[in-house]
Amino acid sequence: MSRFWPFGSGKKAAAVRAVSNSRGVSYSSSPLLAAKTPPWRSRFLVALVGLAFMGLLVRAAYVQVFASEFFQRQGEARYAHTMELPASRGRIHDRNGQVLATSVAVPSIWAIPKEVDADPDKRRALAKLLGLSSQELDKKLDPASRFVWLRRQADHDTANAIKALGLKGVFQDREYKRKYPEGEAAAHVVGFTNIEDRGQEGIELAFQKELQGRDGSRSVVRDRLGRVVEDFGELVPASNGRDVELSVDSKVQFFAYQRIRDAVAEHKAKAGSVVVLDVKTGELLALANFPSYNPGDRRNLSGAQLRNRALTDIFEPGSTMKPFIAALALESGRVAPETPIQTAPGRMTITGSTISDAHPHGVLTVREVIQKSSNVGTVKMAMQMPPREMHEMFTAIGLGQRPQLDFPGAVTGKLRPYKTWRPIEQATMSYGYGLSASLLQLARAYTVFARDGDVIPITMTKRPDGQPVSGIKVFSPTTAKEVRLMLQMAAGDGGTAPKAQVSGYSVGGKSGTAHKQEGKGYAGNKYRSWFVGLAPISNPRIVVAVMVDEPTGGVYYGGAVAGPVFSQVVAQSLRLLNVAPDLEVKPQIVAKQVTAVEESF
Repeated sequence: MSRFWPFGSGKKAAAVRAVSNSRGVSYSSSPLLAAKTPPWRSRFLVALVGLAFMGLLVRAAYVQVFASEFFQRQGEARYAHTMELPASRGRIHDRNGQVLATSVAVPSIWAIPKEVDADPDKRRALAKLLGLSSQELDKKLDPASRFVWLRRQADHDTANAIKALGLKGVFQDREYKRKYPEGEAAAHVVGFTNIEDRGQEGIELAFQKELQGRDGSRSVVRDRLGRVVEDFGELVPASNGRDVELSVDSKVQFFAYQRIRDAVAEHKAKAGSVVVLDVKTGELLALANFPSYNPGDRRNLSGAQLRNRALTDIFEPGSTMKPFIAALALESGRVAPETPIQTAPGRMTITGSTISDAHPHGVLTVREVIQKSSNVGTVKMAMQMPPREMHEMFTAIGLGQRPQLDFPGAVTGKLRPYKTWRPIEQATMSYGYGLSASLLQLARAYTVFARDGDVIPITMTKRPDGQPVSGIKVFSPTTAKEVRLMLQMAAGDGGTAPKAQVSGYSVGGKSGTAHKQEGKGYAGNKYRSWFVGLAPISNPRIVVAVMVDEPTGGVYYGGAVAGPVFSQVVAQSLRLLNVAPDLEVKPQIVAKQVTAVEESF
C-alpha cells in the first residue's frame, strides 16, 4: 500500500520533505562546533579591546587636561586673530599752535601667502601696483610664510586699485603716517620717524616717550576670506600720544631758513646755519640749516642734508670771543672803556709766534679794540689775566660743556684745562683760536650781554607765560651794558659789520672769520664766516647767530657774508614778535654805502 502524501508531488512536496527531514539532524555532532576554542585567544581579543579603550582614554585626558592650552591655541590660530589698534602719535606744534608734525591714517597691504589664489594676470597686476617685479612678488608670497607685508603706508589710490583686484588672501589694515607741513624749513627741528612710527631725529626722537602713545588690541574671529565675523575677549583701547608744544615760531623759522638758503646760494658756499634765541625766556625761536631735506620723503637722503649743523658742527669761534675778553678785563678793573691800548705796529710776538692785525691801528681805546676787531689789542688785555680766570669765564658762558637741551646731537665743543695752556695758546684763545664751540653755544653765550650779565638755560619747548627764568651771573649789569655799546659800534659805521644794521632797530654784534682746519693745519683758501649779535640794543629781545661754511667768490669776511643774513632775520623776527622800533627810520641812511673795516683773524 502506497503512502499518501497530502501535499501532492513536485517541488512543493520536495521542500516539505526537506523540512521534515531537518528536524532529525543533531547540530552538536557537527565537526566545526565540536572543536573547542583555546582560552588564550578569547582573552587576547578582550585585552586588545581593553587596550584600545585605554588608549582612547589616555588620549582624551592628554588633549582635554594636560595639553589643553596647546590645542586651544592651535584651534584659535585657525579662526581667532588679535588685531592691533594703533595709537595716533601726538602732534608737534609751534609756540602759536601751528602744526609742525601730525599723523594721518593710511592703508597698509598685507597677505597670508598660502591663501593667495590669483591667476597670472592678476598677480602681474598686483606686482605692478606694488612696484615689484614678478620674481620679487613670488618671493614675498612664499607659502612657507604665515604673514607678509606687501606695502606699508601705501597711498589711497594704490590701495583702492589693489582692493579692486579682489584677490583672496590679500588684506588691508590702517596705520598712521607722519606728515610735516613745514617741510625742509623745519626738518632739523622736528626730525622724523621710521616705518614703525618711532622717532629717529630731532623732537620726534627727543620726545619719543611722550609722543608715541600706547597701542590697543581687539580679538576677533575671521572667516576664510579674512572678514571679521565677531569680537571675543576683552577690548583694549589705544591711548593716543601727547602733543608737544615747541618754543619755535614757525614764521621766524621759515624766514630764517629762506635767508640762510639764499646766502649759501649767493656765496656758492657749502652750508649755513641760523639760530634765533629769545633772551627774555631762553626759548629757541628758530634753528635752521641748509642743506636740508623733506622729512616726509627721505629718498636719496645724504648725510650732508641730515646734519643739524647748528648743534653738531664745532668750529673755532674767532673774533666773536673778543667781547668776552674785554668784558672780563672791565669786570676785573684792569681796564676802563676809554683805556688806551697801543696796537702799533699791528703785530706782536709771543714765544716766537707772531700775532698781527689786518691793518695797523696805533692807539685804540678798549671800545675801539672791539669795534676794529684788533687781535693785538685783545691779546694785550688777555695776557694781563691768569689762565685760570679766563678758563672760568669761558666755562661760565657754556664753552666746553654740552648744552642742557632736550634735543639729540648737541655737542660740548673743546676747551682744554687751563693748566696745560702755553702763553701763545692763551693769547690765541683770546681771539678765538685753540678752542671750539657750536653755533648754538655761541648764541647762548651772547645772552650774557643781552641780559645784563647772566647766562640763562635754553629750551626747545614753550615756557608757561610769566614763568621767571633765572641764570648764572657772569658779569655785572654795568659791564654788560658797556659791552653792548661796543657791539653796537662793531655793527655800525667804522666797524667790521655795518651790513648788519637794521632799519628802525638798534643792533650790536661781532663778526668772525676763520680759516678752516684741515688735517693738522689750516686751509689757506677755506673759511667759515659768522656773525653773532642782539637787538634792540636799548632793550635786547633776541640773539641771532649766523654761520656760512666755505663761502667762495672772493667774499668771505663774516661782516660781509653773515652780517646781511643777521640784518634780515632780526628785522623780520622783531616785527613778528611785535617789538616796537627804537630808532627813527631814515631811508637815506639805510641806502648809503658804508665801508666795513677789514677784520683781523
